[in-house]
Amino acid sequence: MDGTLSTVETWRGVQAWIETYHPSPAARRFVFTQMPLILLTRSRLYDREAFRARWMRNQTRLLRGVPEDRLRAMGMWVVEHHLWPGRRTAAIEALSAAVANARAADPASVVVLASGAYLPVAEAFAARVGADVVMGTPLEVHDGVATGRLAGPVQTGALKARAVRECLADATVLVAFGDTEADIPMLELAQRSVAVAPDSRLRRTALDRGWDVLETK
Repeated sequence: MDGTLSTVETWRGVQAWIETYHPSPAARRFVFTQMPLILLTRSRLYDREAFRARWMRNQTRLLRGVPEDRLRAMGMWVVEHHLWPGRRTAAIEALSAAVANARAADPASVVVLASGAYLPVAEAFAARVGADVVMGTPLEVHDGVATGRLAGPVQTGALKARAVRECLADATVLVAFGDTEADIPMLELAQRSVAVAPDSRLRRTALDRGWDVLETK
């Protein structure tokens, strides 16, 4: 989703929602407190996917006390105000064309949106693109209220690919879209793989393996 179907990073939208609708001193300090980790990652001294997972775990603490229905509202707000305005139109059109072709051959074909984003955000974005199955990083909820913890691992890299494979069982993955090196395990599952505005490592892999490359802003 981030980088593939939208140019905008989900965490920024989540942070904007928190600061607007669930403010706290910790929320106001959050980005500043993460700066050492950001600098290490930019200097390639800290793994990018490990950084993303740690960032999400830390940001999740800011959601403690949010009722479950407001988590769903947060997901819709983030999509409405951040992800959808920054959508990659060419990628969404390519997805729609792939879905139309697949369903022309087999009406039972399904669209799976697999994202590392918080599940409420992924679900809201999935509604926009007509996905049938949604995978995302779940937030822990107890007695209808967010605990400030994740209910499972961040769904990225090999974990995301494994979740897709387990969800689809023996079904054929006709086409998959991704934008970074972390998406390679998932892209390897598909008969046709599409690298969308790929990072340098995914681009090299796509060229080596003859995968499609979709250049889009």
